[in-house]
Amino acid sequence: MHSIRRILVVMTPNQPEDYALDRARQIAKITGAHLHLLVCDRRNIHGDYLKQAADKLQAENISVSTQQSWRDNFHETIIQAQRAENCRLVVKQHFPENPLKRALLTPDDWKLLRYCPVPVLIVKSSRIWDKSGTILAAVDVGNSGSEHRALHASLINNALAAAEVTGASLHVFTAHPAPMLSAADPTFQLRETIEARYREECQKFVAEFNLDPASMHLKEGPADVLIPRMARELHAMLTVVGTVARTGLSGALIGNTAEVVLDALETDVLVVKPKNVMDYLENQLQR
Repeated sequence: MHSIRRILVVMTPNQPEDYALDRARQIAKITGAHLHLLVCDRRNIHGDYLKQAADKLQAENISVSTQQSWRDNFHETIIQAQRAENCRLVVKQHFPENPLKRALLTPDDWKLLRYCPVPVLIVKSSRIWDKSGTILAAVDVGNSGSEHRALHASLINNALAAAEVTGASLHVFTAHPAPMLSAADPTFQLRETIEARYREECQKFVAEFNLDPASMHLKEGPADVLIPRMARELHAMLTVVGTVARTGLSGALIGNTAEVVLDALETDVLVVKPKNVMDYLENQLQR
């Protein structure tokens, strides 16, 4: 995160707390990054709100700029501002969607995570990031495809950067599937052989990224259930998850696991993509 020089902060004037601004302020104090404050509203009525926020930041010697804007929709407004200001991180507070609305419409946060060409930090609590905390990186060591390998590199690099900025300890988690008697590969028919294969992949992963072996965790079960559970066990303050295009780059779709855990996690969530997906999204936006 030390290399991020400009951060876009999505502001929410109608909310009593602004966790996103507090988190961005904390990062800026450590890294010296410039904060660009954005209100997504077609009405030009938030000048005083933005000025007050900017004045407080400037009093703390934090570089800041402000903007009110509206494009066709919420996520496109954010992405257009991110590109115009060359921000390399977007910080936004999470507001749970009404279950009925979520069943009928894709939540705004999901759309932002799908299409934003830079990492997105979804802030879910007022907890201060500090060296007593834990950062959890969720990976899939069982998938050795080129896109997932690129994603793992991006994910671990971002998690290590967050750990360096905060002084927190980094833990890595991966889930492995339960036995399936109908599996074509005999390895996946027995719990012992599945676990042995995944432990071997975990050892390779630890060696590749020069991690502490004690920080690597492996459990059996669905990732979308186990990731929030592991975050609670480790008292994590930040969970780093990743996404790749599931049906080729033309889809640019976020994985279901990342979408589901966004609501289930009680920690802040940093969502990252591999470089090739981010480059693709940048190219699409330029057209």
